Amino acid sequence: MSEGGCFCGKVRYSISGEPVTTALCHCLDCRKISGSTYSTNMLVKEDDFKVLSGNAKTISKTADSNKTITSHFCGDCGSTMWRDGPTFPGLKILKVGTLDDVDALAKAKPTVELFAPTRVEWVNEIPGAAQKQTMS
Repeated sequence: MSEGGCFCGKVRYSISGEPVTTALCHCLDCRKISGSTYSTNMLVKEDDFKVLSGNAKTISKTADSNKTITSHFCGDCGSTMWRDGPTFPGLKILKVGTLDDVDALAKAKPTVELFAPTRVEWVNEIPGAAQKQTMS
């Protein structure tokens, strides 16, 4: 079992089992949420995810897929920890950088890159990762 949480530690979660997949997302929403060029995500089964403490706030919006996506974040420090919505039924989209394991990002080599055509031109594609135009 792995644990993670927000920057200030008020919201904590755990995951069990293996991830369904790992993905970089280059969409504009993920750029805004991460404050960077892309987000590194781990998709886990909803049944393998548990909030341990705290109450995440949420904000929902229509994503590029024209479906609602909900971001779960700490109301105190603002860290987005996971997202969910009908595009990924039964799954939680974890922001890998919120896991406690200092090697979590190294272990989460992406198998797919989403919204690859909007990748920043100086970021190279991940060798061996599928390149998708959208989320599907």
